[in-house]
Amino acid sequence: MNHPADPVAAVVAAALAEDAPWGDVTSEALLPAGAVAHAELRAREAGVLAGTAAAAAAFEQAAALTGGALLRCQFSPDGTRFAAGDVLGRVAGSAHAVLRAERVALNLLQHLSGIATLTAAFTDAVAGTGARVVDTRKTTPGLRALERAAVRAGGGHNHRRSLSDTVLVKDNHLAVLLAEGVDVTTALRAVRERVPHTTALEVEVDRLDQLDAVLAAGVDVVLLDNFALADLAEGVRRVHAAGALAEASGGVTLETVAAIARTGVDLVSVGALTQNARTLDLGLDVEVAAAVAP
Repeated sequence: MNHPADPVAAVVAAALAEDAPWGDVTSEALLPAGAVAHAELRAREAGVLAGTAAAAAAFEQAAALTGGALLRCQFSPDGTRFAAGDVLGRVAGSAHAVLRAERVALNLLQHLSGIATLTAAFTDAVAGTGARVVDTRKTTPGLRALERAAVRAGGGHNHRRSLSDTVLVKDNHLAVLLAEGVDVTTALRAVRERVPHTTALEVEVDRLDQLDAVLAAGVDVVLLDNFALADLAEGVRRVHAAGALAEASGGVTLETVAAIARTGVDLVSVGALTQNARTLDLGLDVEVAAAVAP
C-alpha cells in the first residue's frame, strides 16, 4: 500500500521542505546561532482547536533540521473550545528552529482549526436528534488524515477513509449497470458474495423508486442524496424497516442540517466540513533573546 507510517510527520516534512528548501536564509544571516525564542499561540477569534500534533511535529522537525534545542512545546488538546485572546500553546527553544517552523505550524493549525470549528457548528445544530455528522472524501489531496482528525476534534465522525475500505455504489456506478442491462439487485448481491464479510455495502439513490431494488439486496446503508424533506422522511422509514442505516447528503448547510436530522436519518454527510471551512485566525507571538538559555 505504501502509505506513510505517520501521515502527520510526512505532511510536516514535505511542508518544511517546501517552505525552506535550502534553509532559512533570513534567520541564518541575521540571528545569532545561540538565540532563543519564546512564543505563544494566541487565538484572535473564537473557535475549536485542531492540528496540535502537526504543529508540534513542525517544531520538533525544525529543531532537528537546524541542530537547535527545543526546550518547550505544549498546546491545549485538540477539541478545545476557545475565545478570542486565549493562549492555546507555548513554544521555546532555538530561534532558528522556532522561526523555521512558525509558518508551517500556523498554516496547519489555522486550516485544521477552521475545519474543527465548522464541524462543531454542524454537530451543535443536530444535537438531540441522534444523527451523526460525517465527513466525505472531499478533502485536500495529501491532507486527508489530518483533516479527518480535525473533523473528529469538532465532534464529527468520519465516513469511509478511501475507495479501498468500503463498497459505496454511487449514481455513476448504477448508470453503468443500467446501460449494460444488469439487474441492480442481482449485481449488489454478487458484490456481497465477492467482498469480505467485514466490508460494509452502501448504495446511493436519488429517487424513492430506486429503493426497492437496493433494499432487496440486503445492503447495510442507503445514501439518500438530494432528497426533499418529505421524501427523505419516507425514505428513512423504508430503509429502517429493511434493517439498514439511512444517510442523507447533498448540499447540506448549517441552515438545513437540523431539519434533515429531524427526519430520523442516522448519518448526515457534509462535504463542506473539509471543502468550505474558513481558515481560523490564530497568531504566534515570538520574542527572541540573544543569549542561549541556561
